Parts: sequence; C-alpha cells; structure tokens
Amino acid sequence: MARIADLVAYPLKSNDGVALDRAELGPAGALRGDRTYALVEAGVDPHEASVGGNGGYVNGKSEPAVHGLRASYELAGPADATPTAVTLSRPTRPETGVDADERTFALPDEGDALAAWVGDYLGYAVDLVREPDGGFPDDRAARGPTVISRATLETVAGWFDGVADATEMRRRLRPSVVVDDCPAFWEDRLFADRGEAVRFAAGDAELLGVNPCQRCVVPSRNPDTGEEIDGFRETFIENRRATLPDWTESDRFDHDFRLMVNTVVPEERWGSTVAVGDEVTIEGVEPLDEAAY
Repeated sequence: MARIADLVAYPLKSNDGVALDRAELGPAGALRGDRTYALVEAGVDPHEASVGGNGGYVNGKSEPAVHGLRASYELAGPADATPTAVTLSRPTRPETGVDADERTFALPDEGDALAAWVGDYLGYAVDLVREPDGGFPDDRAARGPTVISRATLETVAGWFDGVADATEMRRRLRPSVVVDDCPAFWEDRLFADRGEAVRFAAGDAELLGVNPCQRCVVPSRNPDTGEEIDGFRETFIENRRATLPDWTESDRFDHDFRLMVNTVVPEERWGSTVAVGDEVTIEGVEPLDEAAY
C-alpha cells in the first residue's frame, strides 16, 4: 500500500523547502503556507505575471543566482507552513559587490527589508509579495499539492552522474508530497485522459489527479550552486521514454519531458489534513471540466 513518506512546503517560492509531519490543505487546496510568499521584479503584479523564464517572477527559471540563497523558517504551526520569520543567507557575489551575509526577517512586517536585501544580492530591485489564500503555484488551475514517488526520485537520480541521490532529485523537482511503498512512476496512475481526473485519498483528504507536470530548466540545475547538467533534457527524455510504464498511457502525456502530478482539491475538502504515514488509495476516474483544467 502506497503511503506518504514526505511532506514538503516551500513558504518562499523558489527557495528552500521545509519538511512537515502533517499539513492542512488550505484555501485552493495547497499545503497551508506553501508558496505564501514570492519574489518578483519591482512593480510586477504576481497574479498577472507568468512563472516562465521572463515572466517577472524571480525564480530558478529566470535567475540562476537564487540557487545561492539558503532559507530556513519559523512557521505558524505544526500543520501550517505559513512563515512568521525567514532566515536567509547569501554568498559573496562579485557581480553585485555584496559580501556573504545572513539575516532573519519577521514576516510580514519586514518584507520590504527582505526585498531590499535580496535585491542588493541580485543587482536589481525586487518586491516580496504575499498570497495567504493558496499561495503562488506554477499551475494556477491545479493548485493542489504535487505528487511523486520516492522510487521515481531514485530512478531519475540514477540517470545523471551529477545527481547525488533521491534527496537531491527531490530538491530539483520540488514536489509537495512524496509517496513510498510503490514502484517508480506510480504517480502516473494519478492522471487520466483530458476531461477526466483520478480521485485518490490520503488521511481525511481527497484529491483529484489532473495532469503530469511539464518540466522546465530548474531540475537541470544544482539546487545549491545553480550549475547546469549538460544535456539534461535530452538524457531525461531518452530515459523517460525507455522506462515509461503501460499505465502512463494518456492523451495528457503528450511529450516525454513530464514528471510528477498536479492535483486539485475539491473545495469541500479544503481544511482536511494529510500526514506522513497516511495510506494513499486510488478511488477511481471521474469526469472533470476540461475547460478549467
């Protein structure tokens, strides 16, 4: 029986995650507190901006220097990853003339100071933006937690000499839920064809698996240094195709640079809780509004 092995929230989007023992599914279905804060270029509206490489978000797609930032958090509660403070450290960066430094910022009160400190490191002005009701996910339609299996992380890590282990691959892919006691690519069972969703349960929560996540440049980069693996995409696609299980067949899986599953949490299940050790059971396929997802 598949079980939840890890729950990880990312209170400051595109920065380090934090492991949780249990998590409430907040408004819109994300782990409560996940991606509550984000950094954007000064003056950018985060609700209008694209999360792509030139969309206004300060993330790993657009700014490799963010990989040099380390973050740790004080959280609102044991099941609520909303940060009440964040400690950031940065390395020396000759390009912008800043020295290595570490500072703790209370949130939301010291958000402007945090933005100024990060802006000094990057060399351009940024804003810290906040969205307490669902955060700033990459997929604005399927806003629930992303899911992958530990066996998948182990398998994909083995495709690259430059990836140490499954933990490093998790940090590269940035899922919210890691499932154990199941085979590699088990999470591909959690999506079906367009116009359909796969309902599955964990703890007292029910989720709808919607689509396999399209990957970007971020997994190719070392999460600590930003150094990129040459030929990452080509190696990934070749191996993904060679190891594709029969159960992955779906018109949503329209190319091989997809991994991990995006989910939707029905509104009546907002406020439910998932925990490490919870069994994950697939309940079946059901219709889904294709226009919305």
